[in-house]
Amino acid sequence: MLSLLSPAALRRALRVSTVLALMALAYVGGVVTGVVGRDQPAPRRGVLDEAAARIADTAARPIDRKALDRAAVEGMLRALGDRWSTYYGAAEFSSFHDALEGQYSGVGLWLRSSTGGGVQVGSVQPGSPAARADLRAGDVLVSVGRKPVATIGMTRVATLLRGREHTSVGMVVRRGTVTRDLHLTRARFTTEDVVVEHLAGNIARIQVSAFTRGVGREVRDALGAPGERHAGGVVLDLRDDPGGLLDEAVQVASVFLDGGPVVSYERRGRPARTLDASSGGDLTTPLVVLVNSSTASAAEVVAAALQDRNRAVVVGSRTYGKGSVQEPARLSDGSALELTVGRYLTPAGRSLEGVGVEPDVAVEASAPSQESERRAVEVLTGLVAALGGTGRG
Repeated sequence: MLSLLSPAALRRALRVSTVLALMALAYVGGVVTGVVGRDQPAPRRGVLDEAAARIADTAARPIDRKALDRAAVEGMLRALGDRWSTYYGAAEFSSFHDALEGQYSGVGLWLRSSTGGGVQVGSVQPGSPAARADLRAGDVLVSVGRKPVATIGMTRVATLLRGREHTSVGMVVRRGTVTRDLHLTRARFTTEDVVVEHLAGNIARIQVSAFTRGVGREVRDALGAPGERHAGGVVLDLRDDPGGLLDEAVQVASVFLDGGPVVSYERRGRPARTLDASSGGDLTTPLVVLVNSSTASAAEVVAAALQDRNRAVVVGSRTYGKGSVQEPARLSDGSALELTVGRYLTPAGRSLEGVGVEPDVAVEASAPSQESERRAVEVLTGLVAALGGTGRG
């Protein structure tokens, strides 16, 4: 039949045949590569999703997607270079929240980060399993539940220490050059973070172990109205206090101030925010604040505010130096990010980060605790004498 066509018609027929052949080849190729039927480019997935899918599908060792998500988030936090920013799983955050509310099941430890990513004991709950095992502030946790602390971070350490009442947890703890292998039985706590003791000379010692929910009210109730119970002054003992809720710290400072600044902090892209004391605090009772190297965060805020405002004499050793503000934010699955969002500034404009609070009356950090208490009483006795024995000024 081709012989019946003119040369021009023959050339047109060959062009059509070639186009059809190329279309057929493209169709077959499309079936092979899996893109037939898409008239738009496939939607792009994020690199993290792509990587997680590839690892979950093809890696020789199977791994749960939740574990991959956690590793990705923790990797992003490491990129910040901030040891205070933390990721909590849903159960971990619930447990962390309970602890700040003053109720939890565990061994009775508050933890703190140490240089190099380690975890130390910040303070020990009196009467707790940890206290009965003679754990002390500054002890270094080497492993918990057979997991090396260096590989899991403080959040996981805290989670491993908490658990059902009457269950046990093993840990390895180092103090100086001595390492101990311990097994503690968890207990249920409704924490008593404010303890009042009446000393000789009508001096009241108010110890605050942590700034959990309600501590400000408890300190105010402990002080009460000026009277004979503390005519000789008050010792506000913040030694080994790892901090806690900033609003509770402001309330504790408010007990001894009549309005005015307690602390301020700046957030990225926002003006500085100042938190003021409530009005009507006690301005007359002589006051000493006891601190040591384990006094941290919100506890340092209180000590610095009372020092800057000339309301108290600070006695002890230089404090820990945690001057950053963390703020938790819940994620869609109930987990949470706690990110550093700013830095504290004292009423005098000082930053505490890496510096801490320098006491007015220094006591060697290695001295027995009784030495700091003796110096506090000595200072209060001098203040009362200077005020003519009235306890007022």
